[in-house]
Amino acid sequence: MIDLSINRQGLAHNIKKAKENGIVIPTIAQMQHPETIPEKVQEKLKTLGLWDVDPMNLFRITWKNEAKESGGLFQAVPNYIELPSALTGVPCRIIAMVGKWFPTGCHKVGASFGCLAPRLVTGQFDVDLHKAVWPSTGNYCRGGAFNSRLLGAKGVAILPAEMSKERFDWLHEIGAEVIATPGCESNVKEIFDKTNELKLDPRYMIFNQFEEMGNPLWHYNVTGNALADVFEAVKRPGDRFAGACFTSGSAGTMSAGDRLKELYPRLKLAVGEALQCPTILNNGFGGHRIEGIGDKHIPWIHNVRNSDMAIAIDDEDSQRLLRLFNTPEGQAYLKEVLGLDGELIEKLTWLGISGIANVLCCIKMAKYYEFTEHDVVGTVLTDSAVMYGSRIAELNSQHGAYTAQAAELDHNLHMLGLKTDNLIEMTYADRKRVHHLKYYTWVEQQGKDMHELNALWYDTEGTWDAVHAQAAELDELINAFNEESGVLKSL
Repeated sequence: MIDLSINRQGLAHNIKKAKENGIVIPTIAQMQHPETIPEKVQEKLKTLGLWDVDPMNLFRITWKNEAKESGGLFQAVPNYIELPSALTGVPCRIIAMVGKWFPTGCHKVGASFGCLAPRLVTGQFDVDLHKAVWPSTGNYCRGGAFNSRLLGAKGVAILPAEMSKERFDWLHEIGAEVIATPGCESNVKEIFDKTNELKLDPRYMIFNQFEEMGNPLWHYNVTGNALADVFEAVKRPGDRFAGACFTSGSAGTMSAGDRLKELYPRLKLAVGEALQCPTILNNGFGGHRIEGIGDKHIPWIHNVRNSDMAIAIDDEDSQRLLRLFNTPEGQAYLKEVLGLDGELIEKLTWLGISGIANVLCCIKMAKYYEFTEHDVVGTVLTDSAVMYGSRIAELNSQHGAYTAQAAELDHNLHMLGLKTDNLIEMTYADRKRVHHLKYYTWVEQQGKDMHELNALWYDTEGTWDAVHAQAAELDELINAFNEESGVLKSL
């Protein structure tokens, strides 16, 4: 359960800051149904850029933003891409919701809101006393830094030193304090070590996406229902929502699968990871290049008991396809050989590295279960290629100038040629084995109680279900906060 007890002093400070800075906080219900956002707020959004550092952009933390860089409002169906069989090589329909049209260009701004909002509207986080620390493997700290700035708080971003240059440039531009820890995507322990060091200073408050239950609360209620909205909008007679696949960074997005399995009980839910660091698949470790996911541990907030399959993706596949989708030569192949239209080719630039890995997980799942044209598999595109221009340049430097022949080879080898290797359909025993791995990170290293760990496995109603249901109580606190600040009334 998320602690929603009130700290009166901190709450008073936060309300005062909201009055000074013109801050209105959106509810989880408004993120699900942005058409219910007050008209006064929507009028202001008509003059704002998507990434503008303005508190009103908190109301754009939704999958249903119009696909506009500036002045966009909302639409009934979330932004998504349907990937055709000519590209994927499988007969089933693959639908991928798009993170590009969130503020910061990544859906992690939602997960960070889910972690910050409970402590902000209860006063546990005090904007006058605390700095908000965002441990991350790349995108979460960007979302946290953005939300901190919008809410008048000081943000501290922690991320591995080997992340893309674009991420560091952006964080410095937003005014965040930036701490680079040793290693790459999979060096999560080094991030935890730094957060434990900062915890000794009472000025720092840690919002650890890997353990904060506000993360799954947000994804269950917002992402899960949004994916269901997409399926209901695109389904044809006889179609089934057969599967959903999400690579595990913090595993927050996996809770969207929890919601989908409630709505579509026959749906299979898969968790993806890098083949170079197959922690779930076979307790493995190692470095990898799928920016946007973590590894070498099982996040506290991963409801492993609800995962049906684990899929490992070779990071070379995601790198090669990044170049295919984002170079003139690759795009010419997509148009002239595959016959894809220009609109879809442009939308393929909306796939960042982890989004590509998510799509590859969908393809492997589809091949394993022999899904047909009546089956739909869903996933999300965490971010777009905007954050990876330097990676494409590196690939060109390593492999030489891209050619039409290389594009055809990359598509055939790294997408059409995917096999059903390096995956497992998880039995009860498999799931429990993976859950047990949490002990070594969270009990031995991070101070969790063993009884808490057991509760995550044996007490679904008192843990996962209870957290998901706290959205209503959180919304009540948000509404009370806005009422007390009076900012919404005065717009």
